[in-house]
Amino acid sequence: MNTKLERYFSGLLFLATLFLLYVAWGYTAPIAYDPLGPRPYPLLVLGLMAACTLFLTIRPKAEEIDLGYTPSLLKKLAICLAALLGYAVLFEILGFPVATAVMAAVIGKLFGGKTLPCVISGVVMGVLLYLLFDQAFDVPLPLGSIG
Repeated sequence: MNTKLERYFSGLLFLATLFLLYVAWGYTAPIAYDPLGPRPYPLLVLGLMAACTLFLTIRPKAEEIDLGYTPSLLKKLAICLAALLGYAVLFEILGFPVATAVMAAVIGKLFGGKTLPCVISGVVMGVLLYLLFDQAFDVPLPLGSIG
């Protein structure tokens, strides 16, 4: 990959991160459920991201790295991205347990799993995570069409 292109992309990502830091700095939650509030976490993550992208932009001479992208790997990455986008879109419609089960099964297949174990583990993961968050952590999650 072209080193100049990497630097330009890192520079654009750095500018986007600075903008997000600016937006996150003024965030105040309507309710205070934590003494620190919800602001420190995004500021910490975005600050770290800004530092890393700045380093990638101004780093000294970089060596060329062959990442080994093959058509098969790029196809799997596209399917993974589609599964994660589908999860975000269908999260409230299908509900947490179903959306999580489908997404986990698809990702399991991408990692070479057999269909039945991927489906079973996806369903178990969706149900157990729902129970963990709903019962133990008291975090309400949508049930979607099954609720």
